[in-house]
Amino acid sequence: MRDLVLAAIISLCLQAPATAYEIEEQRIFGDGSDEIRVLSTTDLTAISPVLQDFAETRPNMRVRYDQAASIEVFRAIHDEGAAYDLVMSSAMDLQMKLANDGFAASILPKATGLPSWARWRDQLFGVALEPVVTLASRRGLGDLSVPRTRRDLIAMMREHPTALNGRVATYDPQQSGVGYFLMSQDSRESEGFWRMAEVMGRLNARLFCCSVDMIEELRAGRITIAYNVVASYAARFTPDDPDLVRLALEDYTFAIVRSALVPVNAPDPGGATSLLSFLLSDTAQRRFAADSGVALIPGTGEAPSAHLRPIRLDTGLLVYDDQLRRAGLLAEWNAAMVQP
Repeated sequence: MRDLVLAAIISLCLQAPATAYEIEEQRIFGDGSDEIRVLSTTDLTAISPVLQDFAETRPNMRVRYDQAASIEVFRAIHDEGAAYDLVMSSAMDLQMKLANDGFAASILPKATGLPSWARWRDQLFGVALEPVVTLASRRGLGDLSVPRTRRDLIAMMREHPTALNGRVATYDPQQSGVGYFLMSQDSRESEGFWRMAEVMGRLNARLFCCSVDMIEELRAGRITIAYNVVASYAARFTPDDPDLVRLALEDYTFAIVRSALVPVNAPDPGGATSLLSFLLSDTAQRRFAADSGVALIPGTGEAPSAHLRPIRLDTGLLVYDDQLRRAGLLAEWNAAMVQP
């Protein structure tokens, strides 16, 4: 009898749903009675001024902002059907998959001047352009020359293994949706990417979930180079920290389009559309451009440099989410990181 009961319990456990998605931080903006629920990867420190501005101009509304990792954001909407009004993420491929799989409603926000490559149909809208840069510590580099291209970076790591062993960092593509996305883009763009990954592996590169963690380790003096950091996070520290060197590598510098969608099951799609229109307004766009160093909508900040390559919002982003291709890329990454 005990065996039957135990078998029943095990069966129920196996049939139970996966653990709920994980929220990292939450904050309420405004005290109105109408609540707009937002799920986003954007760091609260970065988005707070814009959401506070929105709340102050809409006294009848409040915004409940939940911050989560990109994979958790995707999981919440795609797998668990969580009820949010607006979903924002820097993992462009995951956002495109949500839209392409039918999880995004068609809406018409005010989007004057938004480039065609930063919008997919009436379902997915870019809200900020985020250059992806390499950061270095002046202290850590010492007499080493500052690399200007990936070729320079590879040469420096090869020639100075003792100085850089355990002191190079990048995203962990197995834990971070943005990290996987950037790895896939790098591997497509540059024939030398896997050479660079192998050199990082020989140097016992440290892998992180997020840009903020890499920056904190860099500022603490525990790493020297952080490869693929979202520029808006770095912008909080570079003006006041003379030790940080921001490298916009001249062979190419990717720019992620941070995007937003309204889920088909949004409790308040009208409120979400109103908030998205505000995020695309001149006032909000100037704030975003000041943080990232480049304007998404022309005229709201600095124009893109010659070597900046914005990644388009289109279905081509789905190529690297094919399960076999994903498994192959991660296997190649693991082989580069873990060497005899």
